[in-house]
Amino acid sequence: MEILILVLSFLILLSIGVPIAWSIGISSVCTMLVSVPLIPAFTTVAQRMATGLDSFALLAIPFFVLAGQIMNRGGIARRLISFAKALVGSLPGGLAHVNIIAAMLFGAISGSAVAAASALGTMLGKHMEEEGYSKEFAAAVNVTSSTTGLIIPPSNILIVYSLASGGVSIAALFLAGYLPGIITGLLLMTVAAIWSRYRKFPAGERTKLKEVLRTFVDALPSLFLLIVVIGGIVAGFFTATEASAVAVLYCLVLTFIYKEISLKDLPKVFLGSAGTTAIVMLLIGTSMSMSWIMAYENIPQNITELLLSVSDNKFVILLIINLTLLFVGIFMDMTPAVLIFTPIFLPVVTSLGMDPTHFGIIMILNLCIGLCTPPVGSVLFIGVGVAGTTIQKVVRPLLPLFLAMLVALMIVTYVPGLSLWLPRLFGF
Repeated sequence: MEILILVLSFLILLSIGVPIAWSIGISSVCTMLVSVPLIPAFTTVAQRMATGLDSFALLAIPFFVLAGQIMNRGGIARRLISFAKALVGSLPGGLAHVNIIAAMLFGAISGSAVAAASALGTMLGKHMEEEGYSKEFAAAVNVTSSTTGLIIPPSNILIVYSLASGGVSIAALFLAGYLPGIITGLLLMTVAAIWSRYRKFPAGERTKLKEVLRTFVDALPSLFLLIVVIGGIVAGFFTATEASAVAVLYCLVLTFIYKEISLKDLPKVFLGSAGTTAIVMLLIGTSMSMSWIMAYENIPQNITELLLSVSDNKFVILLIINLTLLFVGIFMDMTPAVLIFTPIFLPVVTSLGMDPTHFGIIMILNLCIGLCTPPVGSVLFIGVGVAGTTIQKVVRPLLPLFLAMLVALMIVTYVPGLSLWLPRLFGF
């Protein structure tokens, strides 16, 4: 009864255009009303929202958001694009590969798929069109490649998963994301190369070694941020939260050296990051309240029993979970999806002997696909808007890139060593 009220009220609210955070909060209250009176229901949901945000690990999110905002305006994307172009610009479909490599680097540094799609689409989209690429193909490549930065650390959503899972090591999750993120990027590059040959898109001129070295040196201070943040966490010099503050300080110093941001630009940067943080934190608070209510009503246990009654084969269960998450990702933003469905599915997979770190990478990679699909796909709308085209026109070149992401998801799901090799190498 409770799960029916929860799901129906949530879907009805979404269908009439209520923002997702409010839909989650209101449906949580409606579900509580089955068990308790009105005032205690409101009080409990409000209390659980506050309790859910009372976490030291969550302090990393506003800092990483701020670091991403600074990078987006600080000339870092332009330097990474130049380095990527020097590396792969001469290959068939060269600028498509440049977009993918730059997205992997910029997304990893900023931790934001939306920031990567906006920055790279603005800088590369028009250039690709001038070189003979179709506007729709450029948008499709930009949209799908921008999600790789959510797997390659540092990543806010991996921090959210750590919170939802009850304390899976953030350092282990960060290390686990590297190989799956790189594999996804390589598969996208493979599809882009095949599509470019089929459509006879041009390749750029071969870059001399001297130019490659020059662009590498120019991009090196930006790339060094990854070493500072991830290296510091893995070596135990600071926690993920402390690393996020270090990232902000490093980005500020770097952009002032580049002279891309002045002191008068900072209030606008701070305001933009505060707005983004507020939205994320509201989503986290309402999602945590819904997760608590589901636990209170024994919904995760019931779903675990249901799934295990269908099959005790790990491969079958993982396939069912992946299909469910792919469907969820179409209608729900990534942050609430992670917070709501981690407590539901994690007990199922751990009972089958799966490592929680491996499952976290599967879940995030799965939900990245949802960011590229309507009606909620934020990255899709950003990429299409920046390119000046429509979703209907982008669908055709987007489908083979979707297929590449699905293949990556299957590989990562059924080859756990890809996610666990690096964490185990460093003792996590």
